[in-house]
Amino acid sequence: QERLMESGGGFVQPGGSLRLSCARSSSAYSVKRMGWYRQVQGKERSLVATITPRGDTISADAVKGRVTLSMDNAKTTVTLQLNHLKPEDTAVYYCAADSGPYYRGSYYYTLEEEYDYWGQGTQVTVSS
Repeated sequence: QERLMESGGGFVQPGGSLRLSCARSSSAYSVKRMGWYRQVQGKERSLVATITPRGDTISADAVKGRVTLSMDNAKTTVTLQLNHLKPEDTAVYYCAADSGPYYRGSYYYTLEEEYDYWGQGTQVTVSS
């Protein structure tokens, strides 16, 4: 069973940058897509960005142009870098893994309910 753990959250002033990491438990299996979501207390969870093992990325409008996703060579770690941070970026950030099968859903997208594994989240606070 896949296990995910986020790290790198913390406090940062507006305009700063943060780099979050999502560590998978094993590199023995491939994933279809990895996703980053965020959630504000009392609000619905929303998409931040997604990445495939081949490096194809999608980002939400709220972070477009400010976000960079990458995978390491072993495909065990996904990194989310968010620049020009705003107070509205404050949230708990979650990593999610779509383990497939490859023929489920869309080749280009993974719906939130289609992700098979979720991390516990890491808090990001943007404030002066």
